[in-house]
Amino acid sequence: MKLSTFFDHTLLRPDSTLADMKKICEEAVEFGFASVCVPPYYVGRVAQLLEKSEVKVTTVIGFPMGYTTTVAKVEEIKRAIDDGVDEVDVVINIGAVKSGNWKDVQSDLDGMITAAHLKRKLIKVIIETGLLTEEEVQQICTICRELKPDFVKTSTGFNGEGATVGVVKLLKKCLGKEIKIKASGGIRTLEDALRLIEAGASRLGSSSSVRILKDFAKGN
Repeated sequence: MKLSTFFDHTLLRPDSTLADMKKICEEAVEFGFASVCVPPYYVGRVAQLLEKSEVKVTTVIGFPMGYTTTVAKVEEIKRAIDDGVDEVDVVINIGAVKSGNWKDVQSDLDGMITAAHLKRKLIKVIIETGLLTEEEVQQICTICRELKPDFVKTSTGFNGEGATVGVVKLLKKCLGKEIKIKASGGIRTLEDALRLIEAGASRLGSSSSVRILKDFAKGN
């Protein structure tokens, strides 16, 4: 197993700098990560830094709360694509979920998924499982099966509980085979990573990617 290709090497701290971005790009190239996940502000510069590599550029949309309007989220996606992004991780409208406004949830997701797929960009839907009931997760998965994002992602890592084996297994059961799962939030050890992959995750979002890969290398 080439563990490095499971990782979106992530740095989303609000105080992150351009020097930090350069460092994670260098690490991503060195270790062969799938992508770097960076704030929208840095997408253009990061795309330039990685243009001669196979590492993809990922950014976040409506992050981390998800309650910005659909119009604003779609414009964020369009701008990120213009700046050179390859993949977008978008936050659902959690308030609409909690209010039971499922038509609004579906409309919000449809707008974002359409905007990304029209430009042939990969989209991951962050559902923030730590704030949701199992029934809410199941309903979101039903909507996603209809709209077909590329991934459903467990968490932002900023609100509530992060990725767990139980949540990944639930998503796998509810989503079927067409939609992949990204586990994110609190993935800090090699054990965490391997357990989540075994549960069904195809991508992992972590700021501890380098340490995890070094620990993996020690055992192989």
